[in-house]
Amino acid sequence: MIGTGQLGALAATLLSVLVIAAIVLAWGGWRMITRQGDRRKGILMLACAFVLLVNVLIWTV
Repeated sequence: MIGTGQLGALAATLLSVLVIAAIVLAWGGWRMITRQGDRRKGILMLACAFVLLVNVLIWTV
């Protein structure tokens, strides 16, 4: 657990996975809005990505 500060190795891994999931959700939401025309689902995906990123920021700050 060297270099992870107060977070354990498992917590750091989980936060990394959450950031990757937020990026994938944001990309999918943007694609859903622009290409498939399903605006409601795309906006919900972008909102979910935003919530995930805010949670990661809360846990790391």
